[in-house]
Order: sequence, then C-alpha cells, then structure tokens
Amino acid sequence: MVKEILSAADDKMTKTIHVLKSEFATMKAGRANPTILDRIEVEYYGSMTAINQVANISAPEPRLLLIQPWEKSTLKAIEKAILKSDLGLNPSNDGTVIRLVIAELTEETRKNLVKQVKKAGEDAKVAVRSIRRDANDKIKALKKDSTITEDEMKKSEDEIQKRTDNHIKDIDKLVETKEKEIMSI
Repeated sequence: MVKEILSAADDKMTKTIHVLKSEFATMKAGRANPTILDRIEVEYYGSMTAINQVANISAPEPRLLLIQPWEKSTLKAIEKAILKSDLGLNPSNDGTVIRLVIAELTEETRKNLVKQVKKAGEDAKVAVRSIRRDANDKIKALKKDSTITEDEMKKSEDEIQKRTDNHIKDIDKLVETKEKEIMSI
C-alpha cells in the first residue's frame, strides 16, 4: 500500500517536471528552435491540427525557422495561425515555404522571460509540494486505520521528502539552465 502511494507520488512529480520542460521548450530564447511552434494549431480540413503535423519545421540558421508545408494549400492557414499566436513573429511567405526570423531579444525582454521562467519553476515546485502533502495525508490515513505502524509512517514520510527534494533540485537546475540560455547573447 505504501509502495503504491510512493510510486504514484513519484510519477506525478516526474510528470510535473515533464510539463515544465515542455513549457520551457516553447519559450523563445532568441534562437530558432522548432519547438516554439508546438502549441500552434492550424485549421486543416476542418479540424485543428498541430503545425508540426502539416509541415516540416527546421532551423537552417541560428535565427531562422523554415516551415515547409506538405500541401501548398495550407500555407495561408499556417501563416494566419502564426500571426494569431502570442509569439510575436512575422511570417514571410514566398509561396512555397514560410520563413520566421527570430529577432534578437532586448535586455528588457530577456529579463521578462527570466521572470516567466522563475514563475513557471516556482509553480512546478508548488505542484511537487502539493503532491508530497497528498501522499503524506494518505500515509497518515493508513496509520490512523492501523494499517501501518508509527515507524513505517515516519520512514515513508522521510522517503517522500527525499523524493520531493530531488525533484525540487531538478526543477532548480532546469530553471537555471533556461535562465542562462535566455541571458546569453
């Protein structure tokens, strides 16, 4: 019973870190990275489809993204979706491909992005701590029902705390790495 609680808590904490990583991947850091387009969806034959499902996206240069749709008829829809997105990018359509020039970030923009990164990191830490609290509550309930002993409860709480600390360290490393990426010119 305790193992399942620990395992479930660990899985949830790991998923929280995966969510944070994907959130960081979609933040533009002044370099061309195809993952910044992952959240953008294009209307394709009447349904919303991820942009990477209707086109090939590459970064031939450090500040350029090249979007090559598999069907030329989707060019306008892709262009429209990029313009409507919160990325602030201006697509250049030449009739066969769309070019996205990633502008160099200003100092102010970099600082704002770092604030967003830190907030996302803090939100992830809060989520991990919430998972820890839920797991501890379940373990205390087992103790209350006399399913486990006091020693087993303490040992389990210590194990959850260790796992929580490890995940918090991982989050701190991710935040630090993303911060360095954004602030490097």
